[in-house]
Amino acid sequence: MQLLGKLEIKSKQKITEFLNSESTGRIASIDSNGFPQIIPMNFVFINDVVYMHSHTRGEKLENIRKNDKVGFEVDRNLEFLPSYFFDPTDASLADTLYVSVVIKGNGTIVDDKNEKTLALNGLMKKYQPEGRYEAIAPEMDVLNEVAVIKVIPDTIRGKYKIGQTMKRDEKIALGKNILERNTETAKHTLEIMGFSVSKSGVELENDVEW
Repeated sequence: MQLLGKLEIKSKQKITEFLNSESTGRIASIDSNGFPQIIPMNFVFINDVVYMHSHTRGEKLENIRKNDKVGFEVDRNLEFLPSYFFDPTDASLADTLYVSVVIKGNGTIVDDKNEKTLALNGLMKKYQPEGRYEAIAPEMDVLNEVAVIKVIPDTIRGKYKIGQTMKRDEKIALGKNILERNTETAKHTLEIMGFSVSKSGVELENDVEW
């Protein structure tokens, strides 16, 4: 239990920042045979609810109309940690640094044109921040050509692993290993972990806690 507590994101602000920075989420609904259906979706998090746009027909819409209990998940794989970081031969020690948020809640299909406008403009602002489009207005016919799914959270749980369970000297050693392996994501991962990166190596500036 103590370890699980260390892995839980306690900051609502950090959860919101993470959701706003990610491009793909996955909505889970229950199909007519009782199986979960999981679909990757673009999404936006506004006023503590999740909005997604969809075709006006589809299995996920029918699922939600029949059973509004849904799940929604977003994750980011920060860095794979090869086993040799920890032991020269024991493959079981391979690990991953990550961030994830899981939402359980109620899904609805938005009918109100003002709310649909809010959601669709929010999606455009998120995915096309450079602009160069006409903002959607409630009187536009396009609102009839797209469905908007809304997920109202009952619970929001975030988990993360960025070395916060490690002793300081262990975390510094890990940071050096990540820098030496030099993957495409290494520098960004180290910054999230609280390291500064320079030509001379890495320095742990602060022990990050979310």
